Amino acid sequence: MDDAPYQPISCDFHDLLEAAATRRSVVTLEIREGADAIERVQARIGDIVTRPDGEYVLLDSGRSVRLDRIVSINGALLADYPE
Repeated sequence: MDDAPYQPISCDFHDLLEAAATRRSVVTLEIREGADAIERVQARIGDIVTRPDGEYVLLDSGRSVRLDRIVSINGALLADYPE
């Protein structure tokens, strides 16, 4: 689990993630891993769930990623979607 407090993301960016989950299409996610590392992952988003420590996407690989760690989906940057 992540030690940093969860930072809610923009509703519009959340909508992009939900649409990808609904379409079950393969997406490219850039995920922040630590202070400086970015990981690029191609996967299908199976679902979006809420847990006590934040919201997560569940990938078809079995991995879960906290939404505030996602930098981009298919090139759309979270930073371009202010809260």
